[in-house]
Amino acid sequence: MRRAINQTRGTVLCAHIEEAATAVARGRGLMGRPGLAEGAGMLIGGGPIPLMWIHTFFMRFPIDLVFLDRADRIVRIAPNVKPWRLTAPVFGARAVLELEAGAAARNSSHPGDEIKFEDS
Repeated sequence: MRRAINQTRGTVLCAHIEEAATAVARGRGLMGRPGLAEGAGMLIGGGPIPLMWIHTFFMRFPIDLVFLDRADRIVRIAPNVKPWRLTAPVFGARAVLELEAGAAARNSSHPGDEIKFEDS
């Protein structure tokens, strides 16, 4: 299991990251799940193809979306995104970290912060 550390703020942004490594896992994401535990999240993307938006169709709970660039810097945070929404494009984003609603604010994360991924 991996975790995301906000290097800029010195906080743990996400303690337990599930990576959506395959096309099927990326397409499924968090759909159909009852919720996310505190400290849990899903990392989608990170490859050579930009990941500029996310949808929350078929989801049952709101989430925070933390869009990251190629250098794992926060490009944009979309807090408390409700089910059945589609985000606006986030230019420069290569990955998104999906967290339980309120997680980004609790960790004082902001655009420009540097995120480091490490094994836990």
